[in-house]
Amino acid sequence: MPKISYTRYRPELLEQIDLQELLDQLKDFFLESGFYSQSDRKGRTERSLQSLYRALAELLSENQALPEDWREALREFAEKFPDGELPQQVQKLLQQLVEKLIQEGYLRLEQGNGKPVEQPGTGTEGEPVQNARFELTDKSIDFLGFKTLRDLLSSLGRSSFGRHETRELATGVETDAHSRPYEFGDTLNLDIASTLTRALEREGLALPLNLEYEDLMVYQTEYQSSCATVLLLDCSHSMILYGEDRFTPAKKVALALAHLIRTQYPGDCLQVVLFHDSAEEIPLGKLASVKVGPYHTNTCEGLRLSRRILLQQKKDMRQIIMITDGKPSAMTLPDGRIYKNPFGLDPVILQETYKEVAHCRKAGILINSFMLARDYYLVDFIKKVSQICRGKAYFTTTLNLADYILMDFMTKKTKTVH
Repeated sequence: MPKISYTRYRPELLEQIDLQELLDQLKDFFLESGFYSQSDRKGRTERSLQSLYRALAELLSENQALPEDWREALREFAEKFPDGELPQQVQKLLQQLVEKLIQEGYLRLEQGNGKPVEQPGTGTEGEPVQNARFELTDKSIDFLGFKTLRDLLSSLGRSSFGRHETRELATGVETDAHSRPYEFGDTLNLDIASTLTRALEREGLALPLNLEYEDLMVYQTEYQSSCATVLLLDCSHSMILYGEDRFTPAKKVALALAHLIRTQYPGDCLQVVLFHDSAEEIPLGKLASVKVGPYHTNTCEGLRLSRRILLQQKKDMRQIIMITDGKPSAMTLPDGRIYKNPFGLDPVILQETYKEVAHCRKAGILINSFMLARDYYLVDFIKKVSQICRGKAYFTTTLNLADYILMDFMTKKTKTVH
């Protein structure tokens, strides 16, 4: 009879690393907005494969599950990047992690010419893989939005959230109200007991029971409105100046808000618009890679583009959530040229901006402004915008920006919609 011996199972190091936890820890690296490029020249802001290895090395150097000599090698590699070297076993671990992220659908790799990379590796100088760049997939964007939303809501305390409530009643699935006679166009959510009772009152206990059109009773539910939202983000140069990164927290809020809308408000929609020297709409999936630039602040053009987008949406509510820290310093002239005044608060630019705010109000679009600065002249500008459009003005910091935006979105009550 053959002899079988058993030994204790020892998981490989790769199996001891939680992939989703690692992805969450890399969140700041993925969403970096160009702030570190002011002082850090080690490739932190690049989306190259090598910069990803460096970020992984920084995280794993603090992972107690790895041997001490491995952690020391990872720490030295991160500090000496891009000239640092790794032992073969440690290099293999990083390669396996990247491969696993790709296999699970969180990342995709591309060469500098846009062609996909089949086998990722740390490579050496002169190898084609050095030109490889990584991109976040929709799965990773959704995951980062979920994690950010969960972290933000936990900071707000225990909260349950649903759709936007109104005082109107409509036929739906859930109900807390009495039923009423069915009308053409209602959801056929029958109140069986009330329907049979009306038929019995008319026909008596005779069989078979004859149901008439007027016997039909349907449940009523609270009418839940839909909302179209444009998140208007300032990506002018001031968003990373003065020793603080203001744009990355704004991107995190956008991802969290998108996940909240997709999972809890399926009838709503969210678009993202960036405004700088001009304005542009971007897909949510591209938001993670957006960085601020040497731009001015064309608030007027951002509001104009947002208004055009919202007017195409057939929703009960339309709103703009504007996040900025600067004063309007640019405007688009009728011939398409950009007029700039870097000192800001130019009367011509302000007048054009206020005019666009008035157009938004006339179109029934609410503007809620979140100002990341406290200068008195900026406060006056935002107050003026709020007075014109009858919206809300929040003077926040990067620490409580998400609290204000999420609470405002979730507690918003709508008026009766006819």
